Amino acid sequence: VAAALLVLRDPGYVLIAYGHWRVETTLSLAAVVVLLGFVAFYLLLRSVSGARHLPGRVRHWRVQRHARRARGALTRGLLQLAEGRWADAERTLARSADAGDTPLLHYLGAARAAHRQGAHDRRDRYLARAHESMPEADVAVGLTQAEMQIADRQSEQALATLTHLRTLAPRHVHVLKLLTALYGDLHEWAALRDLLPELRRRRVVDPVQAAELERRVHAALLDEAARDGDLTRLRAAWARVPRRLRYDEALLLCYVGHLREFGAEAEAEPLLREALQRSWSEALVACYGVIADPDPGRQLKTAESWLSGHERNPVLLLALGRLCLRNRLWGKARSYLEASIGAGPQPAAYRELGRLLEQLGEQDAAREHYRKGLDLAVETDPRLPGPVPKGLPLPAAASGLVPGARAAS
Repeated sequence: VAAALLVLRDPGYVLIAYGHWRVETTLSLAAVVVLLGFVAFYLLLRSVSGARHLPGRVRHWRVQRHARRARGALTRGLLQLAEGRWADAERTLARSADAGDTPLLHYLGAARAAHRQGAHDRRDRYLARAHESMPEADVAVGLTQAEMQIADRQSEQALATLTHLRTLAPRHVHVLKLLTALYGDLHEWAALRDLLPELRRRRVVDPVQAAELERRVHAALLDEAARDGDLTRLRAAWARVPRRLRYDEALLLCYVGHLREFGAEAEAEPLLREALQRSWSEALVACYGVIADPDPGRQLKTAESWLSGHERNPVLLLALGRLCLRNRLWGKARSYLEASIGAGPQPAAYRELGRLLEQLGEQDAAREHYRKGLDLAVETDPRLPGPVPKGLPLPAAASGLVPGARAAS
């Protein structure tokens, strides 16, 4: 307001002369003209600059539009993949892969869709393009490839892929998980044994699973060495069993059983004796009773020392009866076997006592024990039919009445 009053009171005077040209005006009008000229000049510069950058802006707009379309196509393709529309998903994802800013995801999805259709060539082509689109995504592409190879039972190819991935990412948990399962499927027990420390360090499996897996691996390695008929290799496999597992009942029985197959029972006796001194096990006692140690007298004396606290244990009494048979102590063997049957009847005890009575000439008693052992075996074995209930009629042949027998007689 003050400026306006000042201009009204004294509008000022401006003279511009150039050669023969003279321009006279008030100061206020000159100021307005200069201001308008500045605005016009600014707008002209903006127009020129906008025209110069127009092609780039058009290109950017097109790229953004294609990217939006590609993101929409990715969403549609993944939805089609989840719905099991494999062909549609492959087409949607493959066509829009290069248009968006996430070609890796497009190609991985297209590879899975092609895999579901059994199109392995297209699947591998998409995986190659996925790797080309983002070379640093080796692990993601490799894991996708390995999972699909495992699903197709291409175990050797999957093993090669996972072995390569482990060189790239030795601590990757999912790589280790897949390798663990694949080694087991391929019976690569030595490789799985070597992988166990890493599985524990990376907590790929919990402690209980790790312990069970370790037992399974070492048992398989023992079986493998025994199948090859190589006693030296069997001993080496046992030597690699961790000390904490050498008293494990299942593993020890596995090793002792293979030693018996090789006739190396003298090596088995001290292992069983030491394990039984540490902890009681009926399974190990039963095994001890059938070991043919070169010194059966010492073996019998060792087993009799276990009677303290286990006087009525039928398994120990059976083992003692068998050891007495090996020592040719017939009367003592009979007493132990009868005591075993009295403490807890077992088919094996009836069989051993029947054999002894047969050798002693007591044929009727031997047959009776054989029959009782057979009846007990049938009752306790779910795979065998049970005994015929009393009171049910027997077939003619079973009762001794063969059709036509009387007429013939």
